[in-house]
This record gives sequence, C-alpha cells and structure tokens, in this order.
Amino acid sequence: MKKTPTTPWMKPKAAAFAQKVIARPKRTMEVQAYVPAVLNGLAQTMSTFFKNTKEMVLGEKSDPVLDNLGEGITTISYPEEKRPYPERFRGLHRLTLRDDGSVRCVACLCCSTACPAQCIHIEAGEYKEGDPRRGYERFPEVFVIDELRCIFCGFCVEACPCDAIRMDTGKHAVPYDSRDQFIYKKDLLTGFTGRDGDRLTENPRHEPGDASHPGLDRDHVH
Repeated sequence: MKKTPTTPWMKPKAAAFAQKVIARPKRTMEVQAYVPAVLNGLAQTMSTFFKNTKEMVLGEKSDPVLDNLGEGITTISYPEEKRPYPERFRGLHRLTLRDDGSVRCVACLCCSTACPAQCIHIEAGEYKEGDPRRGYERFPEVFVIDELRCIFCGFCVEACPCDAIRMDTGKHAVPYDSRDQFIYKKDLLTGFTGRDGDRLTENPRHEPGDASHPGLDRDHVH
C-alpha cells in the first residue's frame, strides 16, 4: 500500500467527525403560544411600576447615591436629583470679584496662553485717567470662554497670578440646543458663585491705595 509522504509542517489528518443527532424537545401548545410568558412579563412590569410610583408619591424612594442598591428605583432623576461631586471636581468657570464688585482679572493673558484648547479669548482695556490702577494693571473689556472646546484641565486656574478664574462652581454645562449658548461671556462668568455661594476669593490681594500695598507700579518700581 502506497503511503502519502508527509512533511514536518503538515497538520496530521484528523479522525472522521461523528455526528450526533439531538432530538427536538417537545413543546406544548402553551409554550408555543408564548401567551403565558407574555402575561408573566407584563405582570412583573406592572408590579414594579406601581411599586415605584407609590414610593415616589409617598417620598419613600431610597437615595440611589447614599443608600445601598436594592429593589426599586436605583436611577438618579436628573435634574431633581444630582450626584454629589467631589471637592476637587472641575466644573464651570467663574470670574472672582473684588470687594468693590469689579473683576479681579488684570487681563494678563496667562490663562489664554496656558489653555491647550485655546478656548479663552480676552481683550484688554486700560483704566481711565485718574484711576490709581491706571498704569499698574489692566482689565478685561472682553472675556469669553468656549465651553465646548474646553477640556476642563484646570491649566487656566493654575496659571492665573491673581486667582481671578476658578472652576469651583460644582456645576457642569447644561445640554443647550445651540452652540452660541456655550459661549460664556464676562457677565455670565461673574454671575457664577462658588460652592459656598460667594463670588469673592479666599486669597486676599493688596490693591493700589491699600495700606498693605507695596506701592509699586509702572512708574515707581523701586
């Protein structure tokens, strides 16, 4: 009998596949109609619906954030219910104010320069003649942040030398229906508050004219 030559890289011939016939299970008319299964599913759904409705009406719904997950509703009904954010959560930006209500920003462009997404636009302006801050600092005539382009990295907060911009509002952008609504201007940014409800800053800053001010400006630097 002639043998077929083989090589080391050839896969050996497998044994013949033995077929096994599996008998079809017998299904009664009740199983084939699917009616009992549909009724059982509807009964479970309606039972859960009325139970959850009763808990919501009577105020017996457990907190899905603070309580352990169990039977009933375990979802958060936003915006009525909100998940608590950690203290280090970087939310929407806000511009802090001085004691006199003016913006602390000096339009140094540090935040817009450090922004990797280039979502901050600032146009600097000079104070009027006679103002003690003229020649010492400027103010932002235009301050715009594109929240759609922002990646919430926090570089702008770290780069600001006078703690004028913060991300401690504890809020995130709401789902607007147009891009223009995501363009936050200065009046909107100054309207946001921190988590404590304050628009000021925790870091004191010595202003020109204060007794604690070192008295340095562009004309007197020594």
